[in-house]
Amino acid sequence: MSEFDLLRLLERNDVSGKRIRMAKWVESKKIQGFVIAVILLNALILGLETSKAVMESFGTVLLLLDKLCLGVFLVELVVKMFAYRAHFWRSGWNVFDFIVVAIAVVPGAGVWAVLRSLRVLRVLRLLTAIPSLKKVVAAFIHSIPGLSAVMAVMAIFFYTMGVLATRLFGDTHPEWFGTLGASLYTLFQVMTLESWSMGIVRPVMETHPWAYAFFVPFIIIATFTILNLFIGIIVSTMQELSLAPEITAHTDPEVIDLLERIDTDLKSLRSQIDKKQNG
Repeated sequence: MSEFDLLRLLERNDVSGKRIRMAKWVESKKIQGFVIAVILLNALILGLETSKAVMESFGTVLLLLDKLCLGVFLVELVVKMFAYRAHFWRSGWNVFDFIVVAIAVVPGAGVWAVLRSLRVLRVLRLLTAIPSLKKVVAAFIHSIPGLSAVMAVMAIFFYTMGVLATRLFGDTHPEWFGTLGASLYTLFQVMTLESWSMGIVRPVMETHPWAYAFFVPFIIIATFTILNLFIGIIVSTMQELSLAPEITAHTDPEVIDLLERIDTDLKSLRSQIDKKQNG
């Protein structure tokens, strides 16, 4: 559920005007622009904190700025939770923001010290603040069913070729094809075209001159066919999402209300016609 949908939900439920004003304020372009600037600043600070030389010179200032950035995120989160109340959790983006900020406030001592390194996840809040990035993530999520089918095909193909490669080349090149696991890893390297020719295939062909008949079809199927299916599915999903009719923040609220009333009237008429026909 988007921020616009949450605002519409508040208006339909006739919540207090104060909550609606707070929701519109925190979702306004100025506030969200400020939050994006803070996220970018925080990302720069987290990167500088990895340098020991920088920390020795400016460590105190960087830590203070880091806490101020976290304070901004907390204020934004609290305002949203107060404005939306229970509806806050109906948006997956809000839940994502809550998890990222919650990880950042975990105490950095004892067994929780490792989790402090996850503060860098705050950079991922750019995914929730920039609409264009939201569309990319939404397209990826919607394409998961199609991608899972392609991954299943790839897994079957890899397993078959891995078993075959182990039997064909395992005795002469055990470092690459001695076990099924080694063969799968080697074939994955060949699929990525990383040193596949001079590093693997040509040494194998010195012992097995016909090995090209195995590796060339493998590369054509795995690299140029199956991997391109991933790209094709994601691009197709992005096109479907961009062409699908959707109610967004730039849609006129009066038009939306009119369409909803028309839909309600049509349902009422349909119900009355059904009753008369049954009677």
